[in-house]
Amino acid sequence: MALNYIWIAFFLIAFVVALVRLIFFGDVDVFPNMVSSTFDMAKTGFEISLGLTGVLTLWLGLMKIGEKGGVVRIFSKLIGPFFHKLFPELKKDDPAIGAIMMNVAANMLGLDNAATPMGLKAMEEMQKSNKQKETASNAQIMFLVLNTSGLTLIPISVMVYRAQLGAADPSDIFIPILLATFFSTITGLITVSIYQKINLFDKVIMAYLGGLTAVIGGIIYLFSQMPKEQIATVSSVSSNVILFSIIVSFILLGVKEKINVYETFIEGAKEGFSIAVKIIPFLVAILVAIGVFRSSGAMDYIISGISSFFSWIGVDTDFIPALPTALMKPLSGSGARGMMVDAMNTYGADSFVGRLASTVQGATDTTFYILAVYFGSVGIKNTRYAVTAGLIADFAGIIAAIFIGYLFFH
Repeated sequence: MALNYIWIAFFLIAFVVALVRLIFFGDVDVFPNMVSSTFDMAKTGFEISLGLTGVLTLWLGLMKIGEKGGVVRIFSKLIGPFFHKLFPELKKDDPAIGAIMMNVAANMLGLDNAATPMGLKAMEEMQKSNKQKETASNAQIMFLVLNTSGLTLIPISVMVYRAQLGAADPSDIFIPILLATFFSTITGLITVSIYQKINLFDKVIMAYLGGLTAVIGGIIYLFSQMPKEQIATVSSVSSNVILFSIIVSFILLGVKEKINVYETFIEGAKEGFSIAVKIIPFLVAILVAIGVFRSSGAMDYIISGISSFFSWIGVDTDFIPALPTALMKPLSGSGARGMMVDAMNTYGADSFVGRLASTVQGATDTTFYILAVYFGSVGIKNTRYAVTAGLIADFAGIIAAIFIGYLFFH
């Protein structure tokens, strides 16, 4: 629903801005440019979607091997003690706990197809013990905010788009996204814990959060001590070593579980083609709307206004062109993806703006969409503080992405 209003708004605002430019400034090219952009962006959307087929096929095949090899189950065991502390109102043998851990583990691995069914199952199980059926329980809110904060270990979709748009090293945003999404998740978790009076100083919680924070802090410190020209090289090499190690681990787990690795890869790879075809109309629709919005001059006015404000207060403004992706992300995943693609098309996939937009895209998830789908699936109308906590997590992720983008890419 949010995307519907956004899509309409893009066209209406573009039309009004173009009329003003034509009537008051005599810009006779504005409407021809807008019409031309609709054809150009429709072609671009189709070409990008078509080009995604190969990379999506590869990664979904590998992910299917990991899924059948038991990666999600391993993650669930690793994070089990931590999650029992975060959901104190759920009993240890509550069926919801297993579904929650499976969902979060699948999200961390970028397994959207496995994550969503598990997420809906978790909401259904939590709703059974929810005494006020139309009001979100504490457990449901914690679960939703952990989802909206978007903790992801392998940002497959972002890397796929970067590969298609000509990035020299599509995985160079791997570590920056990992860092940014950590800040988003930790902020969301702390926010909900404060609301719910969860003891963050519990030894189990402290062990998990303290250990993870120490690792993330160490990575940031290490990179902050390096010369700028060395950061990109070390980040790229580290990212690719980690990613390839994960691929090999998935294959070895498949061998250990005695599955047919090749046939499992083919099974997952088939999904890549169908997904690439399915996203064509969605990507074309949002890119055409963005193209019209940009060619009318509306996007430039917004960016110039924000840029002027930050210049006035003495802040570097190189990050401003990546902000549309950040502003769209809580509202619409497709819209934010379109903004990211537009940024890479306009400035280059390997530009500072292109890399920053990619990092922002991977830093959080689509808050309003996730709240609508998950709460809607069990008939919850009163979401309490879920939106507030989710948006706080989004804001933290975006701010972190900007600072990390400057550290790695500027």
